[in-house]
Amino acid sequence: MSQVLPAVRAAYVQALQQLVRDAPFPRLMGMRLDAIDIDHARIVLDIDERHFQPFGIVHGGVLATLIDTATFWAAFLRLPEDAGLVNIDLKLNYLQPATGGRLSAEGRCIRPGRTLSYTEAHVYDEKGELLAHGTSTLMTLPGRGLELGIGKFENA
Repeated sequence: MSQVLPAVRAAYVQALQQLVRDAPFPRLMGMRLDAIDIDHARIVLDIDERHFQPFGIVHGGVLATLIDTATFWAAFLRLPEDAGLVNIDLKLNYLQPATGGRLSAEGRCIRPGRTLSYTEAHVYDEKGELLAHGTSTLMTLPGRGLELGIGKFENA
């Protein structure tokens, strides 16, 4: 997929961020789509008591969720307007525990494809320490795009 894509409309990005903010699971987790562009996404989450496991550190599922979400959105904007995505695998490594503050997951699409895309994400604490790294393969779902009432691309 080395095609040149038109610019993504700013209004589309804002509507997408609002959609994610209002969706039940991101709201439950307290995470938000902070930034998104072609082949990149940043997810942020402010840790609070709901994120801790009994040993006083952030539950590994929180870090896995951040990686899953950042990899998904990193691949999303490149897709045709009428297509969606589904994650078909997720691999990750926990590198050090998270203990509080703000976490940020930086997702990047390494290999976009028409059917399968390969992505990665890094999770950092607010000091910039790397906490976890993961990769994901995502499958394109034709006909399953998001209806936001705004075209995704300029001049489209």
